Amino acid sequence: MAAAKRARDRWLFQLGPREPGEVLLVMRRVFILPTRAGLAFCGLLLIMLIGAVNYNLGLGFALTFFTGACAVADMVMTARNLGLLRLAPGRAQPVFAGEEAQFELHLHNPGRRDRYAVWLGFQEQGAPRHVADVLAGASASVVLAAPTARRGWLAAPRVRLFTRFPLGLFGAWSYWLPDLKVLVYPFPEYDAPPLPTSGAASEDGHGQVGLDNFAGIRSYQPGDPMRHLAWRQIARLDPASGQLLTKHFEGGAVAELSLDFAQLPPTLDLELRLSRMTRWVLEAEQRALPYAFRLGQQHFPSALGEAHRAACLRALALYGGEGAA
Repeated sequence: MAAAKRARDRWLFQLGPREPGEVLLVMRRVFILPTRAGLAFCGLLLIMLIGAVNYNLGLGFALTFFTGACAVADMVMTARNLGLLRLAPGRAQPVFAGEEAQFELHLHNPGRRDRYAVWLGFQEQGAPRHVADVLAGASASVVLAAPTARRGWLAAPRVRLFTRFPLGLFGAWSYWLPDLKVLVYPFPEYDAPPLPTSGAASEDGHGQVGLDNFAGIRSYQPGDPMRHLAWRQIARLDPASGQLLTKHFEGGAVAELSLDFAQLPPTLDLELRLSRMTRWVLEAEQRALPYAFRLGQQHFPSALGEAHRAACLRALALYGGEGAA
């Protein structure tokens, strides 16, 4: 039954594969049917027509045909409110498993008429819940959210566009499957063991070799020891700012922090090991500790920063799957 329903939808609503780049909603892709209010209006017109025929009322005929013409005009305007819109995928920032993925979609109106009350939403989530007005010659952006459950690539679900503008007697809709996907990182383990800092520099400059050398004052970061707070410098700041400063120390020559997937206990579940590595990457970045990263055949030398963090998290997200290389 599910396969038959999908085949019916593909034939009836022309549901095809993903469409790369910008898409034009031609009129043959716009479908329209009367709403409940439209069906009630048709019933009212029928009653008015029967009354005009029974009593031979000229003004009754005029009123019936005039309101019927208004309904036809509303049908045309509703279809044109959605047709010939240009749709383009936007950006999708990586998220962690369990969070909502944010898909950015762009609507461009190349015509001379403003488009009002265009509703958008993912088809699998039911009725569209996001509305946009697209002025003539302008563009509008809508961000749709979808839940994530597992790491890896998550493709954007099919988008449904719907409008009842201007009178609400008819509803026009169309479908779009954008070529857009988001990278889902493993969710960081909640109670992960501490960083494997054996032989590495800690946040206060301690290592297996070298001395604690005062290197200056910097902003407080979560995890800094309370005994290293620079109280004299904090007292000079504005109390309303709530800013804290801490003393920064540098040790001598110390070994690097290395995050090696092969060093984790093999008895642990694969996803748990990936979650633990994710937590360690985030913690090392938070504590500003340069770290090397090794996952299977992928090895990144010791570094720190957004690019290094993104490369490590991407390797964890795609480990063992398509695009892992």
